[in-house]
Amino acid sequence: MLRPRIPTNPLPTGIVTGTARNDVPAMPHQTPAPAPTAPARPTVQLTPGAIVAVIGGGTAVVLVVGAVLVSMLLAVAVTAASLAISALVIRSLVASQNHR
Repeated sequence: MLRPRIPTNPLPTGIVTGTARNDVPAMPHQTPAPAPTAPARPTVQLTPGAIVAVIGGGTAVVLVVGAVLVSMLLAVAVTAASLAISALVIRSLVASQNHR
């Protein structure tokens, strides 16, 4: 029922593609030399100084992320409070206009 209609003879797009050439001799496939292997070495060495540095860095990251999140929450709370106060003032002004 709903089939795409593909044109049988599309209009030229202006993009020219190259044709295959048979006069170029094929290069024999050469396998590259295997890469030299690195000597085996231990992956991670945890010294007491490294452990202290990792713990200190993690603590610093947690403190910075916490400070950012608390400041964002404080900004939202201040904005909400100011909007609430503005709404009360406008409501009061509109109510006093109706009584006069």
